[in-house]
Amino acid sequence: MGPQQLTGWRKSSHSHFEENACVEIGTAPGVVGVRDTKQAGLPARPVLVCSAGAFAAFLTHLTGER
Repeated sequence: MGPQQLTGWRKSSHSHFEENACVEIGTAPGVVGVRDTKQAGLPARPVLVCSAGAFAAFLTHLTGER
């Protein structure tokens, strides 16, 4: 699945509005994409795509929920 199939992009709620230092996530069935908001002007923005399960495990690890 390519990044162009991801939809519903939304910015992190933990963003720093003055520096535009944040990430956005987009989804498609079974996958999640992550991209840097500072690269909005690039014609082909790099996107990290992983399975929804792997992304959920990543968030669980970050938040300390075990």
